[in-house]
Order: sequence, then structure tokens, then C-alpha cells
Amino acid sequence: MSDLVRIVLVGAGGHGRETLDAVEAVNRRGPTWDLVGMVADMADGELLARRGAVVLGPSDDLVEVLLRVDAGYHLAIGSSGARARLDAVVVAAGLGDRAVTIVHPRATTGGDVRIGAGVYLAPGAVVTTNVTLGRHTHLNVNAVVSHDCVVGDHVTFSPGVLVNGNATIGDRAFFGTGAIVLPGRSVGADAVVGAGAVVTHDVPAQARAVGVPARWD
Repeated sequence: MSDLVRIVLVGAGGHGRETLDAVEAVNRRGPTWDLVGMVADMADGELLARRGAVVLGPSDDLVEVLLRVDAGYHLAIGSSGARARLDAVVVAAGLGDRAVTIVHPRATTGGDVRIGAGVYLAPGAVVTTNVTLGRHTHLNVNAVVSHDCVVGDHVTFSPGVLVNGNATIGDRAFFGTGAIVLPGRSVGADAVVGAGAVVTHDVPAQARAVGVPARWD
């Protein structure tokens, strides 16, 4: 166990338990992580017990927990804004370098890819070539980011999102299931692109874009 990296998952909902799946899948391929436990404000004790996971405390105690158990952390929370807020607390405490990136063995990355600390790549996620993924960005099941894209920090790509080549995605943007971004388009910081929306024109920061083609007020 001494060679394993001690980690804490932050979040114990559905996304947190899916991230636990990824941790276990990595360990089956080759022992890597020593999961100490989870930090969560709300958790289904029965579901976690079936997984053999324990809750170490609420999110307000995250820094104290990390110091007490001497572990790294992964923000296993679906909300872009929530990840950004918690990450800011950890960084302010001087522990930001403990962020752990988790890549499921069934995710695919190409050449010349830069992956920030705390990134999550779910099974079926694809990152092609010359792509930058910012800190704590999440690609969920079967999400794709194609060539020459630049993606900011704390971005969330829900299952089945397709970002075509040369796109630029701002910090904390959120993409609903099956959303599509056409080549060369940009989506601003804190924007929300609804499920199934198709981005054919640049989406400004903080906009809520829905429909085909995507429109916003």
C-alpha cells in the first residue's frame, strides 16, 4: 500500500460514485490509488456502504480532512460552479497542488494533449490532438473534444457532448447531454449550453443557449 497515492473524492452523489468506478477500474489495471474516503454534504449511506466507501466529513471541512489524512483530492462533483468554489478554497489553503487527475482506462487521448490537474475523463471520453483541458474540467461518458481546442478550467461536458475542432471554451461553462459545438466556435465563461443544443455561432459569457441552432437572449 505504501506505493499507492492516497486520495479523497469530494462528492458522493451519482457523479461521485461513477468517479469511484473509474478509480476502481484504474486499480484493476495496475494498483495506483489508495482511496481514503469521500467528502460530501449529502450522501446515501446505503449506496456508499455497498461500495465500501466512507464519508470523512462535509465539504466545509475539506482542507482539514486533506491535512488530517495527508491525501490528494479529486472534485467528483457535476456542477462547474461548485468545483470552482471548492477548488478556490483548497488553493487558498496552499493545497492546490494535491489535485488528482483521473482517467478511466476506456478513455482515449491523442498526441500533444495538455491535461490540467484534477481533470476527469470518463469511460468512452475522447480527446484527440493538440487539445488543452483546464484544471478540474470533466468529460463525462462518451464526450468528445476534437483537435486544436482550448478548454478552460472547471468546464463540464455531460455525456455525449461533441466539441468539434478549433473551438474555444471558457471557464466554468456547462454543456448538457448531447450538446454539439461546431468547428471554430467559442463558448464564453459561465455559459450553459442545453441538452441537445447545437452551437453554430459564438456563445457569449453567462448566456443560456438552447435549441437547434442554439439561441439565447
